Amino acid sequence: MTSDYSIMKELKRLRSMRGSGTELISVYIPAGYQLSEEISRLRMEYSESSNIKSKQTRTNVLGAIDKIIGYLRLFKQTPKNGLAIFCGNISDNQSKTAIEIFSIEPPSPLGVNIYRCDSTFMLEPLEMILNSQDSYCILTMDGREATIGLLQGSHIRVVRRLNSTAHAKVRKGGQSAQRYERAIEESIHDYVKRISEAINDIFMQNNFKIKGVIVGGPGPAKEGFLKAGLLNYQIKILGTFDVGYTDEFGLHEIVEKAAELLKEEEAAKERKILERFIKERVRNGLAAAGYDETKKALANKQVETLIVSDEIQLHKVTYRCPSEDVTFDKLEYGTERLQKHECGANLNIAKEEDAAEELIDMAEAADVPMAFVSSDSSYGKEFLMGFKGIGAILRYR
Repeated sequence: MTSDYSIMKELKRLRSMRGSGTELISVYIPAGYQLSEEISRLRMEYSESSNIKSKQTRTNVLGAIDKIIGYLRLFKQTPKNGLAIFCGNISDNQSKTAIEIFSIEPPSPLGVNIYRCDSTFMLEPLEMILNSQDSYCILTMDGREATIGLLQGSHIRVVRRLNSTAHAKVRKGGQSAQRYERAIEESIHDYVKRISEAINDIFMQNNFKIKGVIVGGPGPAKEGFLKAGLLNYQIKILGTFDVGYTDEFGLHEIVEKAAELLKEEEAAKERKILERFIKERVRNGLAAAGYDETKKALANKQVETLIVSDEIQLHKVTYRCPSEDVTFDKLEYGTERLQKHECGANLNIAKEEDAAEELIDMAEAADVPMAFVSSDSSYGKEFLMGFKGIGAILRYR
């Protein structure tokens, strides 16, 4: 989870960078992808970029691609969860060139292979992983075949494929129409039952920690599956969508169509934990707020869940007064820093540390669950402004 917080900070920094033209390159390499193939692809991009009309943009793009290829040669293989690389001229001064490279190894597997050159870095795939670490079961089906996958972040893993044994709906000699229809119904029921049992097994294997099922597919078969009601009562149906495929392409199509639904699920989860925190805080119950209270609770092993705002700026700054050669520590929120002190002289900053990261490290060492919440909602804004963006739900006082 510390890596999640570090990635959040890095993404914030990358989000602020702008290129003078379409010269900032984003490369996403999925888990298990051959680096030799990615380097070959970048060489092709290098060749095509040689035709860019603007000399300055052409030089910067070619320089960035060269730098990425050189960086990839440092790796023997793609990291476990894939790799995201960002490179380009980030200088604010058009007369100067500063081609910098940044890389991030995501906390869960990347499922996309992307090359993009633009005036900003493409950060959405990483943001999706950070914002959606919960797992979801995805089912795409029609009357003949079904594919079941698990979604975590942007990564979809196919878990099961099933086929229907239902008879084709044509008259066969030697049996009555009623008997034949009954045989079809039994085969369809068996098909639906096998899909339900497969999903039930997946949830059981994951201790029912999967958030729910999203169902899709062409035609009415998916509605028949839901009406059968054969899923475990603990499994929540999150939504249904019409898609054109019943294979892996169908799973990806469902995820694209369910983007808003998944976003709402994340928002609901954040709202639930912040509602609980605020309720406990108002009645002076099982909640700690701010750096000092939260750190004390972590040290005393009282914390059930550590809550951190994704917009928090909390630093422990060591100031030095040169006239008296003394130092002192101060907790600072935001970017403003002390200029003068009672010593009368201008202060120097001797050391500056991320205080939120200190608390996250303490929580990680104690195996305490963490919740990173956005400031987009009213609850998130209240948590950031009213409680300084750091707090905890406690197990006991």
